Amino acid sequence: MPQAGAGGVARRGFLGGLLAAAAGGALAPAMGHAAAKNATVDTAIGLDRAKWAPRNHQMVAQMIAAHGNTAPGYKAGKRPYAVFDWDNTSIMNDCEEALLMYQINTLSFKLTPPEFSAIIRQNVPPGPFSKDFKNAAGNVVDLDSICADLDADYAFLHANYKGMAGSKPLEQITATVEFQDFRAKLYYLYEAVNDTHGVNVGYPWVIYFFANMSEAEVSALAEASNDAALGAALNKVKYTSPADCPGKAGVVSVTHFHGIRLCTEIGGMMDTLRSNGIDVYVCTASLEDVVAVFATHPKYGYNVTRENIIGLRLERNGGVYRNAYLKDWPLTWGPGKSVAIKQELVAKKGYGPLFVAGDSDGDYDMLRDFPETQYGLIVNRMKSGKIGELSKLAAEQIPSSKPRFLLQGRQESTGNWLPVETSIKYGKTAPQLLTT
Repeated sequence: MPQAGAGGVARRGFLGGLLAAAAGGALAPAMGHAAAKNATVDTAIGLDRAKWAPRNHQMVAQMIAAHGNTAPGYKAGKRPYAVFDWDNTSIMNDCEEALLMYQINTLSFKLTPPEFSAIIRQNVPPGPFSKDFKNAAGNVVDLDSICADLDADYAFLHANYKGMAGSKPLEQITATVEFQDFRAKLYYLYEAVNDTHGVNVGYPWVIYFFANMSEAEVSALAEASNDAALGAALNKVKYTSPADCPGKAGVVSVTHFHGIRLCTEIGGMMDTLRSNGIDVYVCTASLEDVVAVFATHPKYGYNVTRENIIGLRLERNGGVYRNAYLKDWPLTWGPGKSVAIKQELVAKKGYGPLFVAGDSDGDYDMLRDFPETQYGLIVNRMKSGKIGELSKLAAEQIPSSKPRFLLQGRQESTGNWLPVETSIKYGKTAPQLLTT
């Protein structure tokens, strides 16, 4: 937040003016002369205007023209490249979280009850979660209690569901209190682990549920989850465990943001970059093989080359995944994204990315770590934290002719970009430039 005093007032006034201008579309006319001047550049490089903020479109088009294969000095043996985050940057919402909920709803696990019991506790420190994770009685939930409830739920489901060891169909199983308790408490546990112990614990933990599956099985599951989420409404749903099945943890509630949307502007930009001799990479904090389904399959429209996807990786036993993170491979979140890019790309090419796109603290490092990066594009989710710091810097640079960071607006209720720097949060109607 701005500091008190004259400087703080001035800064609030500056950002407030930007908010008013962006919300009212006043930035676009200001760019009118420059946009007309660069119409030839836009046509030549072929970047669809779609719902880009006009200034961002102009900057990116000029960048492609200056560094692409029609530019003087372009070297085919030293191709520039761009790196994109996936979840909430290249798509609306998170495909790994959507897959977890889909996996729960379809009971797509290949784990015995003892294996499941071990995984839900794996590398998670024992004891209570943070004070934000309380049950309906107001008591903080702890790992042992919620895991005991999940052990009982999973044992029942495993014994009764025909897709496991039982004979009952899924629709009959999902009507049971055991399933309803299982769904609410497993997703609650995912949120509690991440928020209490951080993504270094939580992000590997959630992909351990793919243990005993082959890559083909996980890919098929991911595709089914993608298609279901693309067809679902964007909707925040609150799940509460049954009151008549409190167990040791008590009654808990958790919210999941259902639905995924494609970002046609990102897909279009990726195509434009490739056609102009600039390579495209994805660096994600989801399982690499899960994002590969989305990023490479022609029906989704991104057309990224499989070997150009960098993400979380699991150890394998023959052809199946193990519940173990790949040894000596960085966790591709935050600083780990920069480590992976340096290891996989910079070490081989000798230079960093020309362009990076992200949306969250997990992208902060790669957005700013490489001196060769001309622009860091931030999908504006009005977040605080480290990405909030970069978002403020991007907001301050809106009048600049040579910004380092660009803010791109989005409407969360539709998943679509907005042709301004401001965004509209889910459930809200007012555009917003920065977090308050």
